Amino acid sequence: MKGPLVGYLVVVVVALAGVLLFGAAMLMRRLLAPVSQTPARLTTYESGVDPVGQGWSQSQVRYLGFAFLYVVFAVDAVYLFPWATVLRDADLGVASLVEMGIFIGVLVVGLAHAARRGLLRWTP
Repeated sequence: MKGPLVGYLVVVVVALAGVLLFGAAMLMRRLLAPVSQTPARLTTYESGVDPVGQGWSQSQVRYLGFAFLYVVFAVDAVYLFPWATVLRDADLGVASLVEMGIFIGVLVVGLAHAARRGLLRWTP
C-alpha cells in the first residue's frame, strides 16, 4: 500500500493500540485488584502526611533551591551525555560545538547563581 496517507495510517494504528492497551490495563485492574472500603482507605492521603487541622499550611521555600539544583544537573545529564556519545561524528561541525558551549554557559550561570545563594555548601 503506497500513497500519501500511509504515514497517517501508522499513527492511527499506534494510537489505537495505545488506547486498547490502556483499556485492557484498566479492565484487568478492575477485575484483579482487591476492593475493601475501610474508613482508613477512604481518607485523604497527601504526600505521606495525614490530613490534620486546616487545609492551609506554610511550606519550606528552601526546598526550591534543591529543586533548582536538580533541574540544572538533570538537564546537564540529559543533553550532555548523548551529545558526548556522538561527538566523534565529523558532521557535527563547529555549529554543534558552539551550541554546546552556549548550553554549558547557561548551566554555569545557573551553578554560579546557586553558589552565590549558598546552595552548594555542605553545612547549613
